[in-house]
Amino acid sequence: MLDANLKTQLKAYLEKVTQPFEIVASLDDGAKSQEMLSLLQDIAGLSDKITLRTDGNDARKPSFSLNRINGNISLTFAGLPMGHEFTSLVLALLQVGGHPSKESQEVIEQIKGLEGEFNFETYFSLSCQNCPDVVQALNLMAVLNPNVRHVAIDGALFQDEVEARQVMSVPSIYLNGEPFGQGRMDVAQILAKLDTGASARAA
Repeated sequence: MLDANLKTQLKAYLEKVTQPFEIVASLDDGAKSQEMLSLLQDIAGLSDKITLRTDGNDARKPSFSLNRINGNISLTFAGLPMGHEFTSLVLALLQVGGHPSKESQEVIEQIKGLEGEFNFETYFSLSCQNCPDVVQALNLMAVLNPNVRHVAIDGALFQDEVEARQVMSVPSIYLNGEPFGQGRMDVAQILAKLDTGASARAA
């Protein structure tokens, strides 16, 4: 799935992984599942800290989640994070593997301090240039706070959901099943929007 050049680059990145973690894939008999399996086997083959399991039971297939051993992280890719999203995949692998984020300490503390249940879903497309910002921000939040769960969904592979939810453009973000935002957002903007909700509820 990955060419030799990309594998070499990825192997160098994965040397920064300090904590072992699992990739848990939920697959069916389709061609995209085969592609995903090939990609995940390539990744797992590049680091002895990464284990691949193919016994996932996620309703969305093909998908895979990244789980720290004995950790509490809920971060899932439904679809193949290639194209613009490949960077999102690499960052997710590093962050779940214990590599620190470049975000400021203030932002990190704000993420860790979020209370409540936050189930995020982001619809992306592989050609979308604004999608990785959103996917990476929410993935980081899911790594840092067990109350935050994130699924990044390739709209092209899950057309029925896109039609049911009338997703017109990507990235489209849903929180706990309700529309949350559209277009490019960074961590600070997402946090500001969540905090407004918190202040409003408190009021």
